Amino acid sequence: MMNRREFMGAVSATVLLSRFAAFAADEHKLGNIGLQLYTVRDQMAKDFDGTIAKVAATGYKEAEFAGYFSRTPQQVKAVLERNHMVAPSAHIPIEDLRAKLPQVIEAAHVIGHEYIVNPWINQEDRGSLDDWKKIAAFFNETGRKVKDAGLQFAHHNHDFEFKPTGGQVPYDLLLKETDPNLVKMEMDLYWITAAGQDPLKYFNEYPGRYPMLHVKDRPTKLAHPIYVTEDAKFAPVGRGVVDFKRVFAHADKGGVRHYYVEQDYTEGSPFEAIKISYEDLRKMRF
Repeated sequence: MMNRREFMGAVSATVLLSRFAAFAADEHKLGNIGLQLYTVRDQMAKDFDGTIAKVAATGYKEAEFAGYFSRTPQQVKAVLERNHMVAPSAHIPIEDLRAKLPQVIEAAHVIGHEYIVNPWINQEDRGSLDDWKKIAAFFNETGRKVKDAGLQFAHHNHDFEFKPTGGQVPYDLLLKETDPNLVKMEMDLYWITAAGQDPLKYFNEYPGRYPMLHVKDRPTKLAHPIYVTEDAKFAPVGRGVVDFKRVFAHADKGGVRHYYVEQDYTEGSPFEAIKISYEDLRKMRF
């Protein structure tokens, strides 16, 4: 039989194990959750300040911009500060990266961005393998200028980067032909899933290359499209087919620091959609 000392020791050990388990479970959750503001683009066009306030009131602490809607960098910074938010990154159209990079960098410094992200590669720039090599060279060139300014350049994927071209997968070509110190990647979980790819494969092959994720879900009834289509559908995070827990559990390998909810289109109010996504993510353990 167990004496009192042994009994108390067993109880203490059980309590400690329970506390450790609770601590471990609490550790395996997301910290600050961000929103890619493209989700509320129509609302921002009508009420920029009010939309940011609603996003902050939902609980989001970080934002990624996709346009400033004629606001100055100082005005953007001010509305973020009023709502106790930060914007670690912004999507900048490739046309502006080519023609206005000094102004883009200056605005990033004022607002407080750490990352300047290319969100899209135009169709005329990605017809052949040589075109993709030119894009890789442009990314390296841009990445060097951005790095020299104390910032980091990155590229955000869709699914067309995974369509084989000239016997190669363009996305793989971009990863191999760009300097990992100059060009990081922002992985969009919706589009990489749509292309039939495994995010963890890229985390394992290119560790530390992925400081940002787009946390975007696909409806369960969606047919499996191969490449971008106009009828692509979206779901609030946690209500679709993307296995976020699996990805999040290995995010450290990818170097992930920022998680941005995005829902390109919503059937109802985008504010309701971002609330569902935020609440599901806050509850998620992995």
